Amino acid sequence: MEQEKKTYSIEWAGQTLTVETGHIAKQANGAVMIRYGDTVVLSTVTASKEPKDLPFFPLTVNYEERLYAAGKIPGGFIKREGRPSETAVLTSRLIDRPIRPLFPDGFRNDVQVINMVMSVDQSASPEIAAMVGSSLALSLSDIPFYGPVSGAVIGRVDGEFVVNPSESEAARSDIELTVAGTKDAINMVEAGADEVPEETMLEGIMFGHEEIKRLVEFQEGIISELGREKMEVQLSQTDKDLEETIRSEFQDSVKEAVMVNDKKERDVAIQELKTQISEPYEEEEQHSEVKDIFEKLVKAEFRRLITEEHIRPDGRGPDDIRQLTSEVDILPRTHGSGLFTRGQTQALSICTLGALGEVQIIDGLGTETSKRFLHHYNFPNFSVGETGPIRGPGRREIGHGALGERALEKVVPSEEEFPYTIRLVSEVLESNGSTSQASICASTLAMMDAGVPIKSPVAGIAMGLVKEGDDLAVLTDIQGMEDALGDMDFKVAGTADGVTALQMDIKLAGIDREVLEFALKRAKVARMKVLENMLATISETRGELSPYAPKIMSMHIKPDKIRDVIGPSGKTINQIIEDTGVKIDIEQDGTVFISSTEQDKNEEAKKIIEDLIREVEPGETYLGKVKRVEKFGAFVELFKGKEGLVHISQLNHERVNKVEDVVSIGDEIMVKVTEIDNQGRINLSRKALLAKESSDTSSQ
Repeated sequence: MEQEKKTYSIEWAGQTLTVETGHIAKQANGAVMIRYGDTVVLSTVTASKEPKDLPFFPLTVNYEERLYAAGKIPGGFIKREGRPSETAVLTSRLIDRPIRPLFPDGFRNDVQVINMVMSVDQSASPEIAAMVGSSLALSLSDIPFYGPVSGAVIGRVDGEFVVNPSESEAARSDIELTVAGTKDAINMVEAGADEVPEETMLEGIMFGHEEIKRLVEFQEGIISELGREKMEVQLSQTDKDLEETIRSEFQDSVKEAVMVNDKKERDVAIQELKTQISEPYEEEEQHSEVKDIFEKLVKAEFRRLITEEHIRPDGRGPDDIRQLTSEVDILPRTHGSGLFTRGQTQALSICTLGALGEVQIIDGLGTETSKRFLHHYNFPNFSVGETGPIRGPGRREIGHGALGERALEKVVPSEEEFPYTIRLVSEVLESNGSTSQASICASTLAMMDAGVPIKSPVAGIAMGLVKEGDDLAVLTDIQGMEDALGDMDFKVAGTADGVTALQMDIKLAGIDREVLEFALKRAKVARMKVLENMLATISETRGELSPYAPKIMSMHIKPDKIRDVIGPSGKTINQIIEDTGVKIDIEQDGTVFISSTEQDKNEEAKKIIEDLIREVEPGETYLGKVKRVEKFGAFVELFKGKEGLVHISQLNHERVNKVEDVVSIGDEIMVKVTEIDNQGRINLSRKALLAKESSDTSSQ
């Protein structure tokens, strides 16, 4: 039956949000066009007809940026979109995280959510439009989904919370908060903040939830009218009798394996027990099912130990942090390095300082075209004792790197205070829980070691949650098993004065204010302990840069003099760079940055530039060098780039028959500027100064 086009609208945060469905992408399981202001996003969902033989739910979320949406043509030689930008990857994760917990347990059909950004209005968030579109497309489709969900971007300007802040408001906001959830609870938080108190962050999250409720109710009205019957699906289930048989026989052995303190030893114990249980079924059809049952037993026993017996796998109490170690100056030739270890999690961060011309160029839908602070995160296979192919950064690496960047950028000095491009690379060397927060600690150490004058040191910690019925446990400094088998990963980074970044993912439908508030308070106590350990190693930023770091000096020239420094086709500036070995960056306002590892080279380049922009004044005297000799006079260089003519009649009081009788090429002579004509030609006189010297002598 032909679908009928339907349109629904709501006023939200000062803009009209419109949903269109029934006339576009009708072969998808579900599709909606979201218009928010002049932002337009097409959201589609499709699902395979049969389940996949996988131990996990195969959900893929894509956020596709089309540069035509912002009236741009892609840069580079290939004029089409390539691999997703970091913004696109992060937005895909932002949408995936709140919707993933809302599918049926055991659902194994392939599901793909695609959001195509087709028009961008910078005042109307395409990310939130895509989140609403994803939720509605799933809810209106025949794919089983326990939504709807929605999201909201929250800022705080002059102490007041603002929904979906404009660009000007965002520039003045001390919070950049994205919240998502259902009408009943929050299930995703992503935030950056300018050292904001935990209480304020909590108020911002709850303020955002009120906005979420409005958008969820709007969706529910559409779903009640257009929602389809959900497809019948085969959920992955295990044989209950077989499960009970294995449980009764191996329950104690599973508990013993789970409670091995050391991660590597625990992994070995669990793997040996898994082999022991599954070997008798190796030739039977139930072999893979037995492995699934074993994984369920491990998870169930882990959760029971925490919620009933209050025992963590490594023996710690709920608030205990693993052993902490901080080190700096690890690598001799880098500009700064820091090693942070927390239990069996270890990150080595390296800080590199560069000229401002080495900023990252951004080719995306936003208004930002470059950035000078970069934080990258690498997760090699050996960090978890495994082998595997080495590829470029995946979604996880990009996401963890961005979280660290968000946590640290608020304490990075401004370009005016510290005119450097700053790149941090965090290499995860060991992983057993919350490597992203370890990388933040290591990167803080690396910047302090490099002499970057950060405003305050930043540390991070990850909180966990395990909830079984009415039993609930909040855990500080979660390790890998607690992350994988628990219900929440709540990362909190900040200084001694407040929060700089939050990230929360949960596997439940949502959590309430009380749990959030409790986790934030616990995280602050833990963060202070981590900071104490870091500051015992390096209490303040080093006063000097590494001898291998570039030295940067700045100067200001009149904007109309920029062309004189650059020269035709860049000839002049390239010659300065070749002669001195420095790097030169010139801003449109006339600010010039000169960088080199040798300060005397900077000074040399600065002197050349000063000479290039110096103005020649009539009546002034200069010590110049004779550069050319002609029959009619000598051309004298007053300073680099500026020459004038001393006519033969202005060389001496007596008649001069031949220029060479008075001066030769290379001679240095004092000259006076007698005239600058309307074509900019400079006329000089040697004779005028000789007359003055003669007069001065006769008067003595």
